[in-house]
Amino acid sequence: MARRLYQCLLLLSLAVCTFLFAKEIQTNQVVRFEHADKIAHFGVFFVLAFFSHHAFRFKVWFHLLLLTLYGAGIEWMQDTLPYRQASWGDFVADLAGAVSYFLLYWVYCRKTGKPYA
Repeated sequence: MARRLYQCLLLLSLAVCTFLFAKEIQTNQVVRFEHADKIAHFGVFFVLAFFSHHAFRFKVWFHLLLLTLYGAGIEWMQDTLPYRQASWGDFVADLAGAVSYFLLYWVYCRKTGKPYA
């Protein structure tokens, strides 16, 4: 049952994230720091990696491949929108978020003696 819940959460988060990555951003905010979008991309892909890892029993490299393709697709989509632009920095932040999740999970497994899967 838990795996089915994570599959639903992954699907829901992919839909919401795709919508938000396609949405026009208003830049008239009073408080804004320079690389907020990179932090958002990192966090989103960290969470997507978590959901993906718990939703499906794939090898780590396959999870990373799928998330890399999704990140590339998001950047391509943003490049086609007149009010958004693609960014290599965002793509790197996507990959860093996904890889960070799996590295932290690997460290957790090493410390607890849990098998890495």
